[in-house]
Formats: sequence, C-alpha cells, structure tokens
Amino acid sequence: MPQTICLALTGASGMPYGIRLLECLLTAGCRVQLLYSQVAQVVARQEMDLELPSRASDAQALLRERYAALPGELFVYGRDEWFSPVASGSNAPDAMVVCPCTMGTLAAIAQGLASKLIERAADVVIKEGRKLILVPRETPFSLIHLENMLRLARAGVVIVPPSPGFYHRPQRIDDLVDFVVARILDQLAVPHALMARWGEGASEA
Repeated sequence: MPQTICLALTGASGMPYGIRLLECLLTAGCRVQLLYSQVAQVVARQEMDLELPSRASDAQALLRERYAALPGELFVYGRDEWFSPVASGSNAPDAMVVCPCTMGTLAAIAQGLASKLIERAADVVIKEGRKLILVPRETPFSLIHLENMLRLARAGVVIVPPSPGFYHRPQRIDDLVDFVVARILDQLAVPHALMARWGEGASEA
C-alpha cells in the first residue's frame, strides 16, 4: 500500500525544493496531502513563476493535471479545512514534510501551537509517533532557532537544512535541488534515482 505523505509549503525561500519533492512523491506513487500558506503562494510566484490558486479545489485540479496524478494520489486542503484528514490523529498520514519551513512555523510547532492547519497537522504527526521532517531555509541560525530545532529533535523530529553537497559535481541548479530532495526522500524511505549515492560508480581498488 502506498505511503500517505502530508507535504506543507510555507513562506520561506526554497520553493523549488518543495515543488520538486511533490513531483517526486507523485512519481513514486505516494498519496500526497498538500497544504500551503498564503505567503507560500507569494514565494512560489517570486521564485518559480508558479501561481498557486487560493482555492484548494482549483489548486488540486491544476496540480493533478500538471503532474498527471492518478485519481486518489493528490489532495489539496485549504488553510481553514479543519475537517480534513490531516487535522486529526484518527487519520494521520504516514509522515509529514514541511518544505520549505519558515522559522515562524518551526517555532510554532516546537511550542505545540496549532492555530493554523499546517501547525495542527505537524502536531498530530508528532503526537501519533509518525515521522515529521522540517526543511528550514534560513541563515545564519540564531540561538532561538537552534534551541527550537533542538527541542524538536528531542521530540523525534528530523531537521533537514537544504544544504547541498558538491561531491556529485552538480552542473545545474536542478542538480542542487535534487540533492536536497534526495535526502528528504531517503528519510521517507521513498525510492528514487535522483543522483548516485556515495561510493557508487567508484573504481575498485
């Protein structure tokens, strides 16, 4: 049975990571529950010329067509859809990724706040013992940022800063994006072939 992954896009820079992750999850046959904030719409437009509709139904139709998603593979929920599955522990996803993740969202999750659907979904995933992955795109980290991340890590949350390596000799920006997305997919145990793994293709001694 395919994994159900909740993917949340917030207003940090780094929207190409989140959109590429969405594409890869759908390609892998995962069932994706997509959430995004109002500021994420602004960032998507600024960084990718991608217009994410305000109405969830419009966004769902647009993205299903864009990625040729099969019926039942992609669901988009609005910011006020408190009756959506992600809002309750009785129907929690297998895992959740917030990518990119603002420091405001990270801080709210660390403090157990749930006034917004994204925060509530993350709270559900933590309390139900499922995997939560946060991809914070900020630099430098302040003491407050680091303390919030430490608190989350102690609760079992995986922090994946989008810091690409260069040992695969990237030639394009897409190669750097894929490096980070590959690390997220590894954490989700979702198969992929985005890049060669360390040691693969090396000549034998």
